[in-house]
Amino acid sequence: MTRGRRAALVWGGRAVLFLGLLLAWEGWAGRRDPLLYVPPSQVIPALGGLLRTYPSLPAHLRLTVAEILVAYGLSVAVGLGLGFALGLPRHVGEIYEPILAALYAVPSVVWYPSLMLFFGLGPTSKIAFGFLLGVFPVVLAVLTGLRSVDRTLLTVARAYGAGAGASFVKVILPAITGTLVAGLRSGLALATVGVLVGEVLGAREGLGYLINYAYGFLRTADYLALALLALALVVVVDGGAALLEARARRWAG
Repeated sequence: MTRGRRAALVWGGRAVLFLGLLLAWEGWAGRRDPLLYVPPSQVIPALGGLLRTYPSLPAHLRLTVAEILVAYGLSVAVGLGLGFALGLPRHVGEIYEPILAALYAVPSVVWYPSLMLFFGLGPTSKIAFGFLLGVFPVVLAVLTGLRSVDRTLLTVARAYGAGAGASFVKVILPAITGTLVAGLRSGLALATVGVLVGEVLGAREGLGYLINYAYGFLRTADYLALALLALALVVVVDGGAALLEARARRWAG
């Protein structure tokens, strides 16, 4: 089977599955309370009318995107710095990595009330929550990648006169690229989710705030339409990260 035909079958199967789910949703919601269970035939018009219903939607969306970018930028900067600081001295990473893994395993939402009390309901608490979710995958990816570097290659590089900087660029960085870009992608996805969840839990503006607003007033069609918009944002962010990950892997390979 050719690659083009295989791709056509995959996308055709996805389309059939998607349409089947929509039809099942339409039939199921049609037999329930229309105030709480809204079929796709009502969600799609609501999605098209969001700008009329919420004229400030673009401003809320821009704020959410800005919060995501800041949260992710901080996650990358702190995550890379902390990861290399703990991982390059081999024994230091072995000491702290289990502690970081344990902290990462704690459901991050338990920290959000403290962040909200400390930073308030403004964008800062959402950025802090997105950063908290996004930084751990980056740190752990750096530590995992550094632990997997073949020490023999470093010894050979030094034997040929390579200094610390040259060894890092020529040996360490290509060796950890695959693990690192996967961690950066996970960090971006989690930072995005953290910002959106933070806005839903407590905010005065942002896409998550609009979702919570529509849900609170039982505007179920608008609520689902805004949730689909949030889903589209997450898909776009992850799709862009996937493209960058593929390019990075080709460079490293």
